[in-house]
Amino acid sequence: MASTFIVKVRICSLQRFFHYEHAAVFMHKTSLCQKTQLPTFARFLCTRDTNPSLSGKKTKRRNNQQTDGQGGIKSGKEELWNNAVDQKSKRSHFQQKPSFPKSMFAAGTAKRMADLMKMKESKISEDGKEHEEEPETSTTRGAGKIKPPDRPLPPSEWRKLKESLGNSQRFDIQMMQAMFTYGVDLNIAKSLLTFVAVETGTLSYELLLRYLTLCVSGGHDAEVVDLYSIMRGSFPSLDTGASSLFIKSFSRTAQWKEALCILQEVKKVFTPSPRNYGDVIAAAVQNSDTTTAWALYDELIAKGLSPHQETWDALFTGAKKTELEEGQVALSETEEQERLLGILLYMRNNQIYPQYSVANSIKTWFESHTGQKWTGSWTSVTPKGVCKCCGSKLESIQLTEEEYQELKDRVMTDIIRGQDIFNKTTPEELERFEVFVKRKPAFDVVVDGLNVANMNKDKSKLSDTLLAVVSELERQGLTVLVLGRKHMLRPSRSWDRLNMNLIQQKAHCFFTDNISEDDPFLLYATLHSGNHCRFVSRDLMRDHKACLPDGASRRLFFKWQRGHQLVVDGNITASKRVRFQTIPSYDTIVQTTGDSWHIPYDDANDRSTYEVPQRWLCLIKNH
Repeated sequence: MASTFIVKVRICSLQRFFHYEHAAVFMHKTSLCQKTQLPTFARFLCTRDTNPSLSGKKTKRRNNQQTDGQGGIKSGKEELWNNAVDQKSKRSHFQQKPSFPKSMFAAGTAKRMADLMKMKESKISEDGKEHEEEPETSTTRGAGKIKPPDRPLPPSEWRKLKESLGNSQRFDIQMMQAMFTYGVDLNIAKSLLTFVAVETGTLSYELLLRYLTLCVSGGHDAEVVDLYSIMRGSFPSLDTGASSLFIKSFSRTAQWKEALCILQEVKKVFTPSPRNYGDVIAAAVQNSDTTTAWALYDELIAKGLSPHQETWDALFTGAKKTELEEGQVALSETEEQERLLGILLYMRNNQIYPQYSVANSIKTWFESHTGQKWTGSWTSVTPKGVCKCCGSKLESIQLTEEEYQELKDRVMTDIIRGQDIFNKTTPEELERFEVFVKRKPAFDVVVDGLNVANMNKDKSKLSDTLLAVVSELERQGLTVLVLGRKHMLRPSRSWDRLNMNLIQQKAHCFFTDNISEDDPFLLYATLHSGNHCRFVSRDLMRDHKACLPDGASRRLFFKWQRGHQLVVDGNITASKRVRFQTIPSYDTIVQTTGDSWHIPYDDANDRSTYEVPQRWLCLIKNH
């Protein structure tokens, strides 16, 4: 009898927290059901799972842990929340794709190529499609098998549902996850928690964390406040995911300073993510505490983290707020302006492109300047690098002498003679190539022979394809180097002897061992020949760029690559001249002359990481 009474008391305590009642369960009420006693009883009802991944121990995170792509630590639960919110908020600004010169570095190119390949693959038979789809639905490891009810259930009905699904030990976790996926009413989730409490007399940390995720994603911030009190009183510590969710939720309420306190606690254990900082920064701006907002922003940058787009949007949108609480000190207009222009310079230095929403906030902020008249326009740029709105010429894509020398030194040190270079060639072969290059005149173009030849899917036409490209370059009066492999000199179905002889007559040629990789040789020859020299390849060089030691060097490499890489445009046929994709004459980067700003932007919905936007915001100061 005593144990039955204790269970009823515990359930009654939960009833007040979850605001859900069912007569069949809560027949007896006692004077112990007071909200002030909730943390005490909740401590008995809440347990941590033995799963080590959810352990309450606070441990230092190393820098090589999973990150959110911006340098901050990102837990699985935080990723779950972020993905849920981000997918709902993504909206494309563009109704149709603009017509721009073809370039493998232009935004949307990779997506269009992928769509084209999907269209080709979709030509398989309908029977084939059906056979391919069946295994996919049968191997989702239970995803989709559990569907939450459409109304709150009493414990008896939850018990029947659990039995019908096989009495899984993780039924409660799987059901709460399904509720998150389907976005069910919060009362249904509360009824599940009541059932679990009745069945086991406790609520696990993992289950409450899933419930917290559901509350935060649904905007139930009042519930989160109560849940925070319960979890802080019931468990010795909170993990990364829970802390991030509480920061997110509190930042949206009048109790936003509690999020600041949680952030300060988190910093004692590990580096908060940019999203953690961004949530509190946005809350501080919203509540006119710009001093705190900029202090946190400076801290974020000092830790080497890259802010999220929403953080910049909040800072630009919240500028010039005048309603201050007692004791708050506003930034001067000049200081605020310097801070916000510093964000644009940060984007420039790190080759970051604002989303449309951020670009729009930037435009609004410029146009709202008192004493200065700025006009913002959405525009694009001609292939020659001229802004279609104001007619000014953008910065050149070509490297300065200092930049070129810096890049050349870095590539020679970290790529050509990097730690793994001799896994791709031998010291003797590299030395033989260096001697070969030094004895030759400076090249105008270096051709990755094997890469270019393999553009043709017809393996009997490889040498024909390479010959066509080399012939076009020779026709233009260029000094050409063709890099190949020794097997290309052996007559075969793919490598016609006559074609290979013609190629050697039209261009300088160097054939490496068959096991060697071509790219280091291509980079060496191109950079050694001078800033004018270009190279022909479809290779994106991402692995080699990653070998460079810092972001500045990698951005310099990407700029050089976009200004020097020639890519064959379309298929090569005997009846048509070979054409190459347009190389832009301008750099796609935030840039200013003082009286003007040009800011490339897009929402990156169809842009790969190695591609650049095609849309610009033009800001002109009127005198």
